[in-house]
Amino acid sequence: MKPTILLYDSGMGGLTIYDAIRQTLPNAHYLYCFDNAYFPYSERSENVLIEQAVKIVQKIAEKHPLDMVIVACNTASTVVLPALRSRFSFPIVGTVPAIKPAAAISESKTIGLLATKGTVERPYVTELIEKYAKNCVVEKLGTTALVEIVEEKIRTGQVNLARLQEVIAEWQTHPTLDTVILGCTHFPLVKQELQQMLPNVKYFIDPGNGIANRVSVLLQEFPSKNTQQNGENIAFCTKMDEEFAKREVIMQQWGFKRLELLNFS
Repeated sequence: MKPTILLYDSGMGGLTIYDAIRQTLPNAHYLYCFDNAYFPYSERSENVLIEQAVKIVQKIAEKHPLDMVIVACNTASTVVLPALRSRFSFPIVGTVPAIKPAAAISESKTIGLLATKGTVERPYVTELIEKYAKNCVVEKLGTTALVEIVEEKIRTGQVNLARLQEVIAEWQTHPTLDTVILGCTHFPLVKQELQQMLPNVKYFIDPGNGIANRVSVLLQEFPSKNTQQNGENIAFCTKMDEEFAKREVIMQQWGFKRLELLNFS
């Protein structure tokens, strides 16, 4: 039986996690929800993030028996995992900034955490740094603009390089920064542009492969019990807007049959 895996994010950034998992598990049944009604998550309160997480998973689980949910968003993962795990019996996987591998690989012991404002300010991230990167200098750069730049790239294929330059300007002249953590699932989609603008950075740490490995292990521990025949890969959004038709085409290019509006009423 094919496991049914739901990934959700406020936008399309979680597709980077989906892509890594799909390469490891090409035959799984995938569902993807982007919560565009509440995009971007970095501007939302913790209570709203928790409420939305439970509503999205509950609503999709009513129609699609789920084997696993992946919170494909760093900002949400730092907040919603306990609530989801207490509510649902299937495994819930989060994405958190890859501070441990970054600290291990950095030669100068100077790491940049590039994430959303919500992520860089969370106590959870401070605890990760205390635990795994005590011997490093960790420069934090919190940005909502970069999430918007990536969403624009997904929709149009174009990157606003001037705006991107503004976001990372302070790191371009940093004397010792050699490792950057892509602490938001959107950011691997502009990794190439970041490499060009930050030529002194040797390592860009992307969480996708680590998440894919974790998912594989969990599915061996918790094999699918679904007797229902798995259907097509489907994408969901939470708000109908003028971008709907364009987004549906994009999601079809990523292997999803169609895009549906998730109606909570």
